[in-house]
Amino acid sequence: MSSITLQLLDKFFFTFHTIRVAFNIVGRARRKTRRLHRITVPLTAFSWLIPEAFHGRGYCLCTDSHFRVRRALGFHDVESSYVQLLINHILAIELARPTITAFALVVAAATIGYRRNLRAPAATPSPLDQSANM
Repeated sequence: MSSITLQLLDKFFFTFHTIRVAFNIVGRARRKTRRLHRITVPLTAFSWLIPEAFHGRGYCLCTDSHFRVRRALGFHDVESSYVQLLINHILAIELARPTITAFALVVAAATIGYRRNLRAPAATPSPLDQSANM
């Protein structure tokens, strides 16, 4: 592949993969995007779980493809996850893999908690709240 094609692919992967990760985290927040979110999250889970049987835990085809493009461009990234690559290169913060994993787990847990709160029925206002509005 030509250098220009590889550079375009590198930019494509940074853009697409980052948007996909962000959408999987916050896509359910807006009513307009919930239908698409219900499609992308299972597709993401499927893209992890099926190849995982052949490539090991945490395998992501998009990450693997992006890292191959970056190696072909001459980058020798030491990161082993896409989130680590983003934080190290975009935010220019060097963090170890265990720290990145903990961060990702906290974000995932917060996202799951947020999703559950969206499903929870609205609390009925207390009589004190109603009297304050009069």
